[in-house]
Amino acid sequence: MENNSISSEFSQFLQQEMALSQNDLAVVIKNRRQPGDPIPMLLWQYGLISLGELQRIWDWLDAQMYFQSP
Repeated sequence: MENNSISSEFSQFLQQEMALSQNDLAVVIKNRRQPGDPIPMLLWQYGLISLGELQRIWDWLDAQMYFQSP
């Protein structure tokens, strides 16, 4: 998640599993104050996801980092 964009895998997860639209994601990405601002927190702050969905996203991200570790 660098340079004001997100990975295609993360984008697919958010669209397919969390039912977010490309427009939802574009608004959040465009309105990031810094490239390191966490997308999941912004989605929650914008009211696009619930706290339960936020936890599900964190769990997915943790799993991705676990599987990518050497």
